[in-house]
Amino acid sequence: QVHLVQSGGGSVQAGDSLTLSCSVNGRTDDFGEMDWLRQAPGSGDDFVARYTWAEGNIFYADSVKGRFTVSRDDAKNTVNLQMNDLRPEDTAVYYCAVRRDHSFSYDYRGQGTQVTVSS
Repeated sequence: QVHLVQSGGGSVQAGDSLTLSCSVNGRTDDFGEMDWLRQAPGSGDDFVARYTWAEGNIFYADSVKGRFTVSRDDAKNTVNLQMNDLRPEDTAVYYCAVRRDHSFSYDYRGQGTQVTVSS
């Protein structure tokens, strides 16, 4: 059984930085991609970034491109989301989620972590 455990987040001022981490407990050999998603109050999932597990390719939503950076730490079996120059519109609950190879929906999702950015 695979578990995604998130850490990081919090309340900051506009322009500040935060790092979110998603630690993977369990086997990863069938991982297709890990996405970072966010949910603002009253909204559904909003795509933030994608890390393709085997290839290591990274994609970003236009809204975060140039400000957010995804990285993988194999030693800790963790994927990090470094968020710089945060804006009030980045306020949301952030999730990491994994889609396995050949899967059409997310198979695993972290517990979510709140990010609040004040102007």
